[in-house]
Amino acid sequence: MASVDVVDVKKSYGAQKVIHGVSINIEDGEFVTLVGPSGCGKSTLLRMIAGLEPITEGTLKIGDRLVNDLPPRDRDIAMVFQSYALYPHKTVAENMGFALKIRKTPKAEIDERVKRAAEILDLGPYLARYPRQLSGGQRQRVAMGRAIVRAPQVFLFDEPLSNLDAKLRVQMRAEIKELHQRLKTTTIYVTHDQIEAMTMADRIVVLHDGIIEQIGSPLQLYDRPANLFVAGFIGSPAMNFIKGRLETSPAPRFVTDDGVELPVPSAPAGSEGRRVVYGIRPEHFSLGGNLQARITVVEPTGAETQVFAQLGEQRVLGVFRERVTAGSGETLALQPDLAAVHLFDAETGLRLN
Repeated sequence: MASVDVVDVKKSYGAQKVIHGVSINIEDGEFVTLVGPSGCGKSTLLRMIAGLEPITEGTLKIGDRLVNDLPPRDRDIAMVFQSYALYPHKTVAENMGFALKIRKTPKAEIDERVKRAAEILDLGPYLARYPRQLSGGQRQRVAMGRAIVRAPQVFLFDEPLSNLDAKLRVQMRAEIKELHQRLKTTTIYVTHDQIEAMTMADRIVVLHDGIIEQIGSPLQLYDRPANLFVAGFIGSPAMNFIKGRLETSPAPRFVTDDGVELPVPSAPAGSEGRRVVYGIRPEHFSLGGNLQARITVVEPTGAETQVFAQLGEQRVLGVFRERVTAGSGETLALQPDLAAVHLFDAETGLRLN
């Protein structure tokens, strides 16, 4: 196992810059997720760590070794791709042990490592089968087993669950997290799915347009997003953003452009009339209170009820554990949790409170 140090790494394709000076310190044994929308640079960054893409500028260290110019085979990493990339004419056991065979590892050692990985992944009964005889989840386990048998210092995952159905994705992400807890191998995991990032990672790196917007634990990003982008990307359903201004006299409050007033816990000094965005997550509304919202759509999901409503001229979403009996066109009284209100500067998008 080893730490991974990414220091001011940049990537350009000719004149086009795609990674703009990214720095991340990943500790030995840590599970870090790179998350962001398509085109943000997360897969490019992972491929540079793997050695599949050259680094334009900056330094990359795995453990104590500078690996900028090392080929992938010498970096002591193992990568699991979105596509399973299994050899169709080889059995599960042959697929898992193929990299060791290429390295001329003794057959007895290959068999032992494959057997041990198969036990970890519950693949024992399938070692003699071919990929075409396996389900999607089993094929992904084989791809993971192929990485495990190499006993690398670092695991790299590039959206490994994208090709699985929703139920299997939930099962597999739990299995990957359990695997990390058992092996304690440094893991870097790329996904565009913030639920995967939240449920699996020790820390999350949020990327946008080739820069890091914020690094932190899942709950740090959820509770204190650094800016509007992180606030809107982390959390499902997404945070409500309401535009307006701060007023401080006689007491701090937020006022929308059409005169709807919302409570705030406090206001920064000198913020009278400041244009801000009021952020409140759907789950941080409760029923009752002084805010009158006109219901547009009610979506019961069983354990929760999602209510879309108009708060003045702005649309908001509330998620409630209680059953909501009111329907479209009716008025719903809402109360935001003051401890969970986020204020962002309307111009810069940066967090104020």
